Amino acid sequence: MRGIEEYWLPYILSQAVSLILLWVAWKKKGWARLLFALLFLYAGCYNLYIGLTKPDEYNNFARLAIPLYRDFIEGWFSTYNYIMIPLIALGQLLIGIGFLLKGWWLRMACMGAIIFLVAIAPLMVGSAFPFSITVSLAAWLILRNRAGQAYWFWEKGAAIKSRQYA
Repeated sequence: MRGIEEYWLPYILSQAVSLILLWVAWKKKGWARLLFALLFLYAGCYNLYIGLTKPDEYNNFARLAIPLYRDFIEGWFSTYNYIMIPLIALGQLLIGIGFLLKGWWLRMACMGAIIFLVAIAPLMVGSAFPFSITVSLAAWLILRNRAGQAYWFWEKGAAIKSRQYA
């Protein structure tokens, strides 16, 4: 993969994070939701900042991507990156918020995360491939196992307290 020698440390760390997130999503859905929320909220804030201040930095990912994505980034995307990057960041922020909610919002956040992560996979090293595929599997585990019905880590404490007062 092109660029791995340049980004080897963040690449290795990303793979470790993806495996940890997959394991947490398999074992502790509530914690996984919190980790997903933090991941997408951080990414959304970071991308919003970059999109508003230095959107041309994302054009560097073109050289790491598959040819179809490279052509898109160097073409249409580079012309409108000052609009597209903040819109992508907004989507990431909404996904992050959705992981903190329940029901329909959580399902939409899971599906949005999966679509987003699969869509960035062709960026290859630029998206730490296969990080995005592994993490999309983790989002699918949350979606599949009705994590919206599970207690959140903070709801467990509230449920215990409510039983004490009953």
